[in-house]
Amino acid sequence: MDEKVAAFKRLLEIMDELRAKCPWDMKQTIESLRYLTIEETYELSESILQKDMESIKKELGDLMLHLVFYSKIASETNTFDIKDVIENIIAKLIHRHPHIFGDVQVKDAKEVHDNWERIKLLEKGNKSVLSGVPAGLPAMVKAFRIQEKASGVGFDWEKPEQVWEKVLEELNELKEMVEQGAGQKRKEDELGDLIFAIVNYARFIDVNPEDALEHTNRKFIKRFNHLEIKAKELCKPLHEMTLAEMDVHWNEAKKSEAASD
Repeated sequence: MDEKVAAFKRLLEIMDELRAKCPWDMKQTIESLRYLTIEETYELSESILQKDMESIKKELGDLMLHLVFYSKIASETNTFDIKDVIENIIAKLIHRHPHIFGDVQVKDAKEVHDNWERIKLLEKGNKSVLSGVPAGLPAMVKAFRIQEKASGVGFDWEKPEQVWEKVLEELNELKEMVEQGAGQKRKEDELGDLIFAIVNYARFIDVNPEDALEHTNRKFIKRFNHLEIKAKELCKPLHEMTLAEMDVHWNEAKKSEAASD
């Protein structure tokens, strides 16, 4: 038996045993596992951002356990089992890759993505193009996926320059609303339009805006931590530092980052 197949078989056997003998595992339901799966997904995301391959391996194992766990629970009511799950994804991959398993010709990754979205839409019948975007996604991720799906059916700008013009247009509209003393709702609408346009521009220059913002968050935290360390070294509470003093230490952190790049 192939080593990978044997390892997966052993995992299934352990899951069967845990479900039969462990009080905690016996108690779990598909609903009770949901929030734990979300937590595991975020832990995997953190490991990926840290580029920690050992941790990625561990977190992937945790997620795989959850896939097996859900399938085991469902098998107990004859709803589906792990074989059904695997066969379902195999069929989907073959159907949505006609350029590999059929005679469709594609020129690049974008055409592959667009074909995927069109095939997916046909599979779902008359549902909206955007119905596949989960309502519970974080707003920036949702905006990115909405734009990807709309692009997949041809509703898109032609050039990055056009999208950048839209960003500037939305920026000016927000600035105008603020200067006019517009109400909270108007400012919120205009800010939302601006962020949506920036997300769209990010897509056109092949940058994931969620990743970009998270990297900036981490960069800010690292530099701010440097300020706090300097404040402790100077025996001076951070809130008593002047902005000019803070800028000096902030720029030190920036130079240190540049030197290590």
